Amino acid sequence: MAFLDPSLTRPAALWRGIGIALGGALLITLGAKVQIPFWPVPMTLHTLAVFLLAAALGPRLGLAAMAAYLTAGALGLPVFSGTPERGIGLAYMAGPTGGYLAGYLLGAGLTGWLAQGRGLIGRVLAMLAGLAVVYALGLAWLATFVPAQTLLAAGFTPFILGDLVKLALASGLITGLARLGRLAQ
Repeated sequence: MAFLDPSLTRPAALWRGIGIALGGALLITLGAKVQIPFWPVPMTLHTLAVFLLAAALGPRLGLAAMAAYLTAGALGLPVFSGTPERGIGLAYMAGPTGGYLAGYLLGAGLTGWLAQGRGLIGRVLAMLAGLAVVYALGLAWLATFVPAQTLLAAGFTPFILGDLVKLALASGLITGLARLGRLAQ
């Protein structure tokens, strides 16, 4: 991985990876706190943060960042959107957004795996595949909270355009940062 210096000792590389994952979890938390209110699922910058990290860091660190975020939330830290007002911990995770949270975890791993070594188009396609996982799990879980006839209106239609814009931003940010890195060398 480009973020881990191959000259580092195994323990140093492990600690650096942990630091990157925790930093990623912090970025995801910040994305969760920037939101546009909708019910029952708030629109946040989760998508931007999760897929930016997954595509930039790869499957292991992208997944680790999302897992660290979910672990912090499960332990009761107010990292999720709407927390602590709408609950914390496992109770929050079992609510309407639980499927989306699980989808972000699986989507991050899939995106990171598919985006490895890819250019702009490959990264965008990898992020779209990850987003499909998020929506599939999110909508399946949300169906236990809202009537079937309102499912897409509650958990898909208001968010898809914004999520597609966030994926484009994430891909553009990765491309821009890569170019800056090459210029700095």
